[in-house]
Amino acid sequence: MKRIIAIVALATVLASCGNRAKEEALAKQQAIAAVKDSLKLDSFKRAEEANKQRLIEEKHQAELASARRSATTSYSSSGTTTTSSAGTTAAAKKKGWSDAAKGTAIGAGVGALGGILIDKNNARGAIIGGLAGAGAGYAIGRAEDRKSGRVQKKQ
Repeated sequence: MKRIIAIVALATVLASCGNRAKEEALAKQQAIAAVKDSLKLDSFKRAEEANKQRLIEEKHQAELASARRSATTSYSSSGTTTTSSAGTTAAAKKKGWSDAAKGTAIGAGVGALGGILIDKNNARGAIIGGLAGAGAGYAIGRAEDRKSGRVQKKQ
């Protein structure tokens, strides 16, 4: 009888120890998931703020362009308007990131995230995925630059 009680007590202790380890592992996984979700939310908030800043800057640039147009227009004594050519050179200059630069940045980010998810060694996966994604993004963006005329086509 004493042996049966000892075996039951030992089995109970072992069962409770194994369950606690599973609970701790589950808690760790939930904590990691919560951190990843909060990082995603932070990145969305930063993207929204950047978009708002970009819209404000575009409005400001449009106001400056209209002010330049009105400043370059002068009235002669006969009442006709003449416009200087300063406004046309400003419009010909390309501003902002090229499609190749955007493609490289986006490709590197997506590739790094994919590499982390695929490879068991996170650092190695992020580096390899980032490089592969950057190369692919650059190639796609460069083709878009050629289509839009920002870069001359290869001859």
